[in-house]
Amino acid sequence: MRALAPGRRTYALALTALACGLLLVATAPARATTGRGSGGAAIGSLPPPETDGGLPPPGVPVPTTPLPTATLSPDARTAIAPASAPLAVQNAIAAANRITTKPYRYGGGHRRWKDRGYDCSGSVSYALHGGGLLTSPLPSSTFMKWGLPGRGLWVTVYANPGHAYMVIAGLRFDTSGRGERGPRWRKTARSSRTYLARHPDGY
Repeated sequence: MRALAPGRRTYALALTALACGLLLVATAPARATTGRGSGGAAIGSLPPPETDGGLPPPGVPVPTTPLPTATLSPDARTAIAPASAPLAVQNAIAAANRITTKPYRYGGGHRRWKDRGYDCSGSVSYALHGGGLLTSPLPSSTFMKWGLPGRGLWVTVYANPGHAYMVIAGLRFDTSGRGERGPRWRKTARSSRTYLARHPDGY
């Protein structure tokens, strides 16, 4: 090979060094920097994972298996709460049990908790109050805006301007339906097509 003149040799060496440097940069593995951006996140780090995913609102647990349901007692008048139900749910069922001998009375349960009879929303209010989920009685129209929208995991109130009933641990508590009129546990479900479903936060 013919020797290059000193000036040309220096120029050729510089071009070779530059090419090698570019090759090293192109083939070197990427490394995340440890610097911090203005938001405090590591520059070059992955974005945080999505946390929404269509989950229920905060405070509402996600069930992994079907929840147990309440059952009617042999007396067919009181309900037995599932042993695994939250204390508030057990207390609401116990409260409802206390008024299942009372008759239907329009306006009953709205002026006082202990009353001679109860209407639909008065009965629902009494049960919720017993579970620590309501501080004062509400009419059915107000229940349409109470709590959170949709069905709850344990407690759901169904309300329209003229009637309200509830389902606790899968069992309906209602003043109307088959059997005696008044606050009673009902074995059968009823259509909720004309009702708004609401539930207490976390239940």
